[in-house]
Amino acid sequence: MTHQDLTLRDPRTAHGLALVGQAFRRAAASQLHPRMIAALFLPFVIAFLGAVVLLWFFWQPLTGWLDQEASSWGLFNTIDGWLVAVGLFSLKLWLVPLLAAGLLLPMAGILGLVIAAVFVMPIVLRHLEHREYRGLNRQGRNTTALGVWNAIWVGLLFCLGWLVTMPLWLIPPMALVLPVFWWAFALNRMLRVDAMIEHASAAERRLLWRRHNRQLWLIAACLAVVNLIPLFWLVMPVFSALVYAHFCLEAIRRLRAETVIDV
Repeated sequence: MTHQDLTLRDPRTAHGLALVGQAFRRAAASQLHPRMIAALFLPFVIAFLGAVVLLWFFWQPLTGWLDQEASSWGLFNTIDGWLVAVGLFSLKLWLVPLLAAGLLLPMAGILGLVIAAVFVMPIVLRHLEHREYRGLNRQGRNTTALGVWNAIWVGLLFCLGWLVTMPLWLIPPMALVLPVFWWAFALNRMLRVDAMIEHASAAERRLLWRRHNRQLWLIAACLAVVNLIPLFWLVMPVFSALVYAHFCLEAIRRLRAETVIDV
């Protein structure tokens, strides 16, 4: 009797930090292509317009509410009064606008990431599959609906989590840890789906997400740290999509190459 037995090699020898570094290097090279440079403008323009709209409609009500809330913080008012008395500065004068910007600008940023995930990622995938990943078959189903739904729930959870945890920023070093965590969460949960749904089947996605969970979070954490630097805000949505696309497409290609049929 003849039977076929599918076996997989141990992936730990073929994957890991090397695959993460390779994804970043390839993304940096791909970002220099004219098509990818042109793709930068869509999420940036959307994020910029979103920031203008949010600041225009919500800046005055939000700063007024924060100023009213700050007046009831006993310790805060004590410190603010002491600083003013010694001739330094008013803490309230600086803290309220910073809190308002910290609330509104990330909302515009996540909107740019959603646009990158839903509209830019397909452009990135088509660009890469015609260059570095020729012959990688598309096995995804219902990709548009899945991508849009994933972007919506991740974006909403990001906004809710950002707002709820903002009071913790007053506890050092949460003002640095929390923004990195929430951006890493948004990047990972959004882009790992969009980078795979068109090419990987549902079974392949579940296997690869389980196998590469640590590497995907590492990529997200690195991108989230870089995202704190304003100079990189223009390129981050598309560059992040490129990093995840390179990592995931290479992971799919290696997974399919690992399948050995023993007769």
